[in-house]
Amino acid sequence: MANKDGHRRFGNIRKLPSGRFQIRYPGPDGVIHTGTTTYGTRTDADRALTLIEAQMISGEWTDPERGKVELADYARDWIKERPGLRPKSLELYRWLLERHIVPTLGKVPVGKLTAKTVRAWRAGLLDRGVSVSTAAKAYRLLRAVLMTAVEEDKMLSRNPCRIKGAGNEHTPERPVLTVAQVFELADRMADRRFRAMVLLTTFASLRWGEVTALRRSSIDLQTRTVTVREQLLELDGGEMRLGPLKSKAGRRTVSIPSVIIPILAEHLTTYVDEAEDAFVFLGKRGAFLRGSNFRREAKWADALKEMGVQGLHFHDLRHTGNTLAAQSGASLADLKARMGHDSDRAALIYQHATRDADQKIADALSARVKAEQKKAKKPKKGDDDGSAGALVPAG
Repeated sequence: MANKDGHRRFGNIRKLPSGRFQIRYPGPDGVIHTGTTTYGTRTDADRALTLIEAQMISGEWTDPERGKVELADYARDWIKERPGLRPKSLELYRWLLERHIVPTLGKVPVGKLTAKTVRAWRAGLLDRGVSVSTAAKAYRLLRAVLMTAVEEDKMLSRNPCRIKGAGNEHTPERPVLTVAQVFELADRMADRRFRAMVLLTTFASLRWGEVTALRRSSIDLQTRTVTVREQLLELDGGEMRLGPLKSKAGRRTVSIPSVIIPILAEHLTTYVDEAEDAFVFLGKRGAFLRGSNFRREAKWADALKEMGVQGLHFHDLRHTGNTLAAQSGASLADLKARMGHDSDRAALIYQHATRDADQKIADALSARVKAEQKKAKKPKKGDDDGSAGALVPAG
């Protein structure tokens, strides 16, 4: 907008030798920006400056120069600028970016990304056979990267990742073993050193990386507790690395059922060195336990086949333990502490499952009562008034 003396209070307009008009204006960072396009009339240039000023006042202005950066370069820098990422998360982000985002969107300038572009990209992933779970992970990464572009770097006025539910992973219901099946599976391990591992993982609700990182000092047979302090990570390149837990809540002390204490005591005596920092569960050669080595040495698949159980993964032992804990009547806070979760969401899943099972029991009881009542009210042969079938005899 021009002042009375003909000068604008925001930005300025100059006429180029070509006869077209160019705008210049100060950004929120104090840097003078030159318009990325020129205008046929001074009026059009003036309107453009007015619009830019309004965008700055409302917080919707984006830096056109920054927006020219290609997504691949911006996203790679975004990952590098997060030094707090766990090694496994860092590896996953890089893989998702290079495998599922860069091939399609990598050359697109960040400022040119639209909701339509994102929709087409996600549809392409699913059309090529990428699983819903992997597509959801890639979408969440892209959404997080572009949120930074919107909120911090002012490269976009709005995040184009706006597909409802695209970040949700629809995982199938995992199998749950009975208590008897847990003990049977433990007994069927081809190497007896894994018997205690199966039982402790289940009844203490441990993750694979947590149980394989346990040391002798982690288990206290007197107080019947196991303390989780770290986790063992197996990176894609094959490197085994001890690292921090997934969250602060992951560092926890969990009570162990007394019934498996003798089995743990036997395991410690037979397979674990006396040193306090000795690892509790190792492979036959004394090295860190890899998932593939465990399945081979324990003959995991054979044990499941003999039991008639299909599709059970080692992680499902923790799922079984969480389910059993919820069925015991544990509170939401107690479940969160035992599972090592910061949020209520995961613990609520198990509480809801328990309530659903309890409701089914109540419904079954209700159906039985109604059947008995219906049977009792049915007149007996020879009775005229049907009173003989009454539930409550006449006084």
